[in-house]
Amino acid sequence: MLHGCTQDPAAFAAATLMNDAADRHRFVVAYPGQDRRENPQGCWNWFLPEHQRRGAGEPAAIAEIVRDLIETNSRCTIDPGRVFVAGLSSGGAMAAILAACYPDLFAAVAVHSGLAYGSATDMASAFNVMARGGGNADVQGRAAHAAMGDHSRPVPTMVIHGSADTTVAPANATHVLRQSMTANHLAAPETCDHDVARPTTSWRAEVDGGHPYTRSRWTDKRGALMHELLEIGGLGHAWSGGAAGGSYTDPRGPSATEALWTFFALTASNGPRR
Repeated sequence: MLHGCTQDPAAFAAATLMNDAADRHRFVVAYPGQDRRENPQGCWNWFLPEHQRRGAGEPAAIAEIVRDLIETNSRCTIDPGRVFVAGLSSGGAMAAILAACYPDLFAAVAVHSGLAYGSATDMASAFNVMARGGGNADVQGRAAHAAMGDHSRPVPTMVIHGSADTTVAPANATHVLRQSMTANHLAAPETCDHDVARPTTSWRAEVDGGHPYTRSRWTDKRGALMHELLEIGGLGHAWSGGAAGGSYTDPRGPSATEALWTFFALTASNGPRR
């Protein structure tokens, strides 16, 4: 679980209620933290090229944390084929980077209010894409597939975004989704389609006294869940369904924590083979 700007691991854990979900569903959750000496706002440096490739920078540091947790955890056994990554905002952008650079380590990814892999290369372009979306998602999908290298495989991807987000424009949700579809199609053209306009299933609902939302899912040609988009009407730049009064949370939305857990559980069989 990768926090957003101005957050730290403790605040993110409390805001998302992920520890409660881990207790209910019996999984291990880890919260890497950004060093404020590396970014004064606590943001992951997703917009710098040195943090957008395998074996370098923040992606390598996070991957090493995961490997250490798998290999040295004495309290429980962690299935290395069922490791997932999720993040909010800059953490969501870094989660997208990890999915592209380490598809052999992460079975699936969830990007909440985040940005696509390689969508910015410096601070100026970061603010531009945050405000407007942008770039060619198909081209960036090819770049994400190239980043997978010899470990190329389809990575199931969930995207969660609010329609009222003024920090990371909602256009980025479709951008992340289309990039993932393109990369996954290139990794497995015989099974993975990449038509964002044609979900396999889509339904609308509303939280009692809260926000309306639409959930859309895309399966591959074998019927396995590959992509999901959770669009939440009226949600700003906040973790949907998080703790009241938490850091960047809105309890009026559907629970992003439960939604991504469900997605990961449904896609677990699509993970990397060990």
